[in-house]
Amino acid sequence: MSKEFKRNVSLRAPEEFTGLKIREPVRVAAGTLGVYEALRHSFKEMGVLRSMRSLLKMNQQDGFDCPSCAWPDPEHPSRVGEYCENGAKALADEATTSRIGVKFFSSHSVEELSQLSDYQLNTFGRITEPLILKPGRVHYEPIPWEEAFALIARHLHALDSPDEAIFYTSGRSSNEAAFLYGMFARAFGTNNMPDCSNMCHESSGVALSETLGIGKGSVKLEDLYKAELIIVAGQNPGTNHPRMISALEKCKEHGGRIISINPLEETGLVQFKNPQRVKGWVSSGEAIADLHLQLNINQDIPLVKLILKKLLAMEQDGGDSVFDHGFIREYTAGYKALVEDLGQYDAEALLRMTGVPEEKIDEAVAMIATSEKIIVCWAMGLTQHKNGVETIREYVNLLLAKGAIGKPHAGTCPVRGHSNVQGDRSVGIQHYVDKGLNQRIQDHLGFEPPTEKGVDTVGAMEAMHDGRATVFMALGGNFIMAAPDTEYTARALQNCTLTVQVSTKLNRTHLVTGETALLLPTIGRSEKDVKNGMPRHFTVENSMGQVRQSKGLLRPASDALMSEPEIIAGIADAYFKGGHAVPWKAMGEDYALIREKIDKVAKGFNSTGERSRGSGYYLPNNVRERDFSMLPGGKAQFTLNALPDHHLAADEYMLMTIRSHDQFNTTVYGLDDRYRGVYGDRRVLFMNQGDMEKAGLRRSQVVDLSSTYDGVVRKAHKFKIVPYNIPPGNLAAYFPETNVLVPFNHFADHSKTPISKSIKVRVLKA
Repeated sequence: MSKEFKRNVSLRAPEEFTGLKIREPVRVAAGTLGVYEALRHSFKEMGVLRSMRSLLKMNQQDGFDCPSCAWPDPEHPSRVGEYCENGAKALADEATTSRIGVKFFSSHSVEELSQLSDYQLNTFGRITEPLILKPGRVHYEPIPWEEAFALIARHLHALDSPDEAIFYTSGRSSNEAAFLYGMFARAFGTNNMPDCSNMCHESSGVALSETLGIGKGSVKLEDLYKAELIIVAGQNPGTNHPRMISALEKCKEHGGRIISINPLEETGLVQFKNPQRVKGWVSSGEAIADLHLQLNINQDIPLVKLILKKLLAMEQDGGDSVFDHGFIREYTAGYKALVEDLGQYDAEALLRMTGVPEEKIDEAVAMIATSEKIIVCWAMGLTQHKNGVETIREYVNLLLAKGAIGKPHAGTCPVRGHSNVQGDRSVGIQHYVDKGLNQRIQDHLGFEPPTEKGVDTVGAMEAMHDGRATVFMALGGNFIMAAPDTEYTARALQNCTLTVQVSTKLNRTHLVTGETALLLPTIGRSEKDVKNGMPRHFTVENSMGQVRQSKGLLRPASDALMSEPEIIAGIADAYFKGGHAVPWKAMGEDYALIREKIDKVAKGFNSTGERSRGSGYYLPNNVRERDFSMLPGGKAQFTLNALPDHHLAADEYMLMTIRSHDQFNTTVYGLDDRYRGVYGDRRVLFMNQGDMEKAGLRRSQVVDLSSTYDGVVRKAHKFKIVPYNIPPGNLAAYFPETNVLVPFNHFADHSKTPISKSIKVRVLKA
């Protein structure tokens, strides 16, 4: 930002209370109340007819993929409605009839808008035309598409090095858009392609690649139905992936059992009413989790080590084979070292670290000992710790010991967030160098890609903050609110000469910008994509590696919108001026051309245009074939993982950031979290009643939170205390309000995923 001019914008959401009411948490997930809330929100944003028309096409084989999470669709989707409450809210959020354009932005400055909450910003509606925020100005103004593309091209040409540009990707784009975007970044000359997965499941990708040879899960949706045991660790499916609970319900019907491992006992796993079935309307609901292990934050490694020790003792004492030694001998390496390592740990010490009563752990051990078809599901509760990679590897140890890998109804199930975040990575959005991919790019796209590693999300923040990168482009997302260390991230963006956002709706990253900012509106997942009278469709990949078509049906929010591939192609064409081996403009118009190149360049894709129809097709997965030839010795790897060591001071607590039931990632749909009994506000701190009494704190008392890392004190102000069933010494609060407390330079070893689920904090009386 120019030293002569600095926009007076708020770098984070206002610290104001909005009317907190605390009630008893709702103990039953979904059911008639879930249906009511889904339809109420939909009708309010879209109207009745528009809502019903689009909801009945969402997640159907001839419709469009949900713009929310990446949970897979069943082979035969329910015609009653294959969506959840949060999916309906995500659709209503995208397909809202509210609009904002030049008149809105001429009346509201970015300085004024930045004083509003993220919830308020999201309510304004769809952006209808391309806009520019010029140097020294505080109002967005209209700009023709071609001028916007030319402006971006000029800024890129003016850089001394391609590595001074950052190309960030959110997980809600299509395979076609992500592929074209990644190829343009490489053609431009950089691997600076940070992705939202850096902040969520990067730890999963690293851990699974190291141990099993692929950075994806190994199970299919149908595997969950007949699993004997499913362990749900560090995940809240009732709020974050509600359709998953239907799969868990089917598992229970087939005699399977569910173990939940989480510091919070979440409603979705306590009691569930399936609104797709008659009994979901008339019954009192069904208990999903057979056992809940309420462990301390980030103590999964000692928990799994203790379970493994107890299983090993059962085998040694009873003589029966608890572990699958045939599988271990044929397919794995490192078992002997694992057994020796387990012998070094004291069982009592491990038990104390977990905070879980031993009788409950023994109950879990009994379930695991008698099960062969075991699936472990997890999400951010495992990945966003300094030892996130090691934590996932420890769960893999358990699966390997049981032989629960590479066979039906058993394996790994990392549950992804954004609907196509896995697809982005599959088609080439990555900051590291893959020699095989680079060679295929040369062979089939005709240019030589860069061979130097680029920056991930943390690296991008540092590069912009230090002035080593000055152009930032985002394909979707809300970077400032998704990233850690909010104020550091904001300053990084403000150091840029140009920031470009491809978006559908207004968010805070559109207000905290570089010297010049472009806001390029695009069509949504639910909208028709028509070119020259011909309909077009996208493809996406779900959490389980299945690629399928997605075709919208609603009229776009504005005739001035462009699709993401068209926008990317327009920028590339303006930069190369037609003088490049890739026919950018043609590919932006004809997605079939993109899919043809995806099939040749991206690993595992084949005849996508044909095979993605209907229920789609699965990408290759070596674990399903028990092929570990790419790993040392051609074997799946047992690993040795150290215990967590947080060194909490006497007045420090361990805080984990969480979502409310009225949000998806950084998008806030409302101010209620009925599953936890919180209404009308988000600035709340969930705290153990005993901890409150020790600290002399009372319900609804206003407190500040602070974290101290490397001598730097970060503060989040004004939170009201909510007494909650959470282990002593543990706290929980919503993100992005608490992202300001997460240090940018503290992250998971090997994956650099921010430590958003285990932040050392102090609670200060306001």
